[in-house]
This record gives sequence, C-alpha cells and structure tokens, in this order.
Amino acid sequence: MTVIRQDDLIDSVADALQYISYYHPKDFIDAVHEAYQREESQAAKDSMAQILINSRMCAEGKRPLCQDTGIVTVFVKVGMDVQWDAEMSLEDMINEGVRRAYTHPDNVLRASILADPAGKRQNTKDNTPAVIHTQIVSGNTVDVQVAAKGGGSENKSKMVMLNPSDSIVDWVVKTVPTMGAGWCPPGMLGIGIGGTAEKAAVMAKESLMDPIDIHELRERGPQNRVEELRLEIMDAVNKLGIGAQGLGGLTTVLDVKIMDYPTHAASLPICMIPNCAATRHAHFELDGSGPSLQTPPKLEDWPEITWEVGDSVRRVNLDTLTQSEMEEWKPGETLLLSGKMLTGRDAAHKKMVDMIAKGEELPVDLKGRFIYYVGPVDPVRDEVVGPAGPTTSTRMDKFTDTMLETTGLMGMIGKAERGQVAIDAIKKHKATYLMAVGGAAYLVSKAIKGAEVVAFPEMGMEAIYEFDVEDMPVTVAVDVNGTSVHQTGPQEWFEKIHAAEVIEVK
Repeated sequence: MTVIRQDDLIDSVADALQYISYYHPKDFIDAVHEAYQREESQAAKDSMAQILINSRMCAEGKRPLCQDTGIVTVFVKVGMDVQWDAEMSLEDMINEGVRRAYTHPDNVLRASILADPAGKRQNTKDNTPAVIHTQIVSGNTVDVQVAAKGGGSENKSKMVMLNPSDSIVDWVVKTVPTMGAGWCPPGMLGIGIGGTAEKAAVMAKESLMDPIDIHELRERGPQNRVEELRLEIMDAVNKLGIGAQGLGGLTTVLDVKIMDYPTHAASLPICMIPNCAATRHAHFELDGSGPSLQTPPKLEDWPEITWEVGDSVRRVNLDTLTQSEMEEWKPGETLLLSGKMLTGRDAAHKKMVDMIAKGEELPVDLKGRFIYYVGPVDPVRDEVVGPAGPTTSTRMDKFTDTMLETTGLMGMIGKAERGQVAIDAIKKHKATYLMAVGGAAYLVSKAIKGAEVVAFPEMGMEAIYEFDVEDMPVTVAVDVNGTSVHQTGPQEWFEKIHAAEVIEVK
C-alpha cells in the first residue's frame, strides 16, 4: 500500500503546468528544426524560424509560449493499492494545482475558462476546472499526464461516424483542408479509431500525449495496421502543401498519433484532434516519496536560429499610413509595423456590433486604425504586456463587414486565414488583413512598447487595448483586392509537390 499525500499531487500538477507553459518538449523542438532545415517555402520557413526563436526566448524568460495558455486536460491512472492522505477529492486536488499554476505571481497564465458556456460565459478567473479523465488500474502509484490545449487547435477537432468499408485516410485528407490554419501548423494530429463516439474523442486527445517518433517508425518500418496508417496519413497530409501557418510548404504535420479500441460491427467512429505549435504536455508519477517535479531541459537543446527579414521587408508607420500606401502591399509580403494599433476579439466585436445596431457611440474611434485580434497574458515584473500572439481570425468574420462599413476601420491583424465572407468584405471596402505567426506570442510581445486598456475593462483579457508597437512582424494575408495568400500559397505548393512526384516517377 502506497500513501499519496494531498499536497504532493497539488504541487506536482502546479509545477507541471508552469513548466509546460514555457518549455516545449525536446522532441517537438527537434521535429520543427528538422522541418525548418528542409523547408523550401520561404514564408513557411520564416514562420518556423519565429516559432523556434520564440520557444528559446520562453525557455530563457520562463514566460508562456502562447498567449492562449489553454484548457487543462488531465489523464490520471490511480493504482488500486494507493491510499490517500487527503481531505480533498481527486478532482479538487487537481483543480487546486491548476489554480496555483495559473495564478503564480512570477508567471501569471491567462485564465481562459468560462462557466455557464451557453449563457453568461463568465470567466472563472483561475482557469479551473480542468477536464479530467480517471482510470483505476492495478499497481501502487498514481500516473498523471497533463496538457494545456489552446482553443485555436481544439476548435478544429473533427468527428465522423464512417461506414466500416470507408477509407480513414481519404476522410483525413478530405477533412484537414477544411480545418484551415487556425490550429497553427506545423503540429500533430491525434486520431482515435473505434469504440463509441465519446471513446474515439478521448483516445484522440490522449494520443497527443506521446512524444514525436514518426521518423523512428519510418526507419524500422510499420508492424501493424495502425502504424501503417500513421505513415500513410502523414505523407498524404503533407502532400496537400498546406505548410506552416497555412502559407504553403512541405511540412504541415510533424507526426500522426493513433489510438484504437474495439468497436461495434456496424460502426467506425473516428475523431481527429490537432495539436498546435504550442504543444504542451507533461507526465509524472507519484510513488509516495513526495512530489514529482519536472526536470528543466538544457538551453543547448534549442537550435541557434536567427530570423532575417531580408531586403524586401517593408516598414510601415501605422500612425501615418494612407490608403494609397496600403494598396501597394502584395499578398505574402513581410511588413514590420510601428505605431499605435487597437486590439479586440470575440466579446469586444460582439459588443461593438450590438452598440452599432442600437445607434450607440463606440468607446473608441476606429477610423483609419488597425485592430489586432488578441487576448494577451497579464504582464509580470517590468513587462509592458505579457505574451500577445494572435487569435484565430475566422471567429471575427461575421463582424467584419459591419465593422468596415460603419467604423472606417482600415485593417485587421490576426492568426490564419479569413473565410470568404470576410474576404469579400475586405475587397468591398479596400481594407486589408495581416497575419501574425501563431505560436510566437512572446516574440510578438517584445515588439509592444506600450499597452493601455481603452475600453471594456470588465472583459479582462478580452478588453480593448491600445498597443504601441515597434517593428512587429506580419505577413500580408489578404490584400485590398481580396487576394488571400492562404488560398494561393497552399495551391502553389500542392502543384509543386505533385510536379516533383511526377518528375521522380518518370
């Protein structure tokens, strides 16, 4: 019989969550670096460079890899021979660890969890509760896997009930392009096969806890159908040419993970959940000897990467920008932004559109301004603002035409592609949309020299800020003519990859 103390579990959970907020797993860094080295698309290569630089900065500064510090998911296996020295329930102990991690004064993490999801959607302020999956197993230890999953990638989860004779590979290849780039590739795909609908979803999530090992699998060769599927799916998805951040390139996924379970003869449940460039998970085991704390990696494990913007970069002063200057921008062009911009995401947009509908005056003047879709982490120490990477822009698509039509807004900055309704509005109003790299939040924050809440302070991280930025890197994703690099880039690289295959076959 092993006795596990309450504080040992709480301390271990809190330590793991702080750890994964600023340390990528080494296997992920190695995989991104390998993809970076062989990438031929300059836009994708630049994006991966920013992800790798951001990762090292976070490891050194112990600040979050991404401003979305995630919803916590925990897989816990409790041995049948374990005895608890605890007053709290297992779930309460885990949630206390989450609470302490997300309110740690040296590295405050963003609280993103909203209670009453179909109603008032009120922030719980400490990122609790976690989503907890518990198993009672043989043994005398407590095995815990902890992950912090960002909303951008979680929102791209897909579920289907296939016929038993249907092709899993075909479904994945058809489905991945519909996910867009809001899940921040390059990352991993977790796939659950079999069981029932909910079992497939849980397996897909749990599979993402495993380290990247697809290269080892390829070298030794597959030994069963699941391993064959991993290789088939990875090759097929990367041949789509979607690339890092959806800009077009050779690497979209770094690994494909699969878990399966027996299923009904009439069923083939499939769930696919992507993991983003802010891959965050940790594992520990409690054996009664005290808390299990994470071992910091060596900074030498990170590659030395420098990101050069090149001679073609265009520096833009947002404070003096004119319409004619903006009309010179080309899709895929790199800009360095300086000057003042406003921020605002889902809740702020909904409130402003509601105010416009009622004929009320907005609390900020948007005419001639750019708005950045972001919900930053609170600052600590001498920071102006915490990590402040972009959020998924398609969530603002339904507001775009109203905002451009009624406010005089000049442009928008966010993550990944825009949907057709937003592209049409951008073209109609001769506006523009710029893309910042998802997964480079700390790097982006270093370009922010001033930050002030100017509206809706009650919304917390969803309040409207005014940022004063200097050389903030972005890509022209949709120009004033409605040309989207997220449409042209993947198509270009799909054709290049296909052409290369034809030449190789000949």
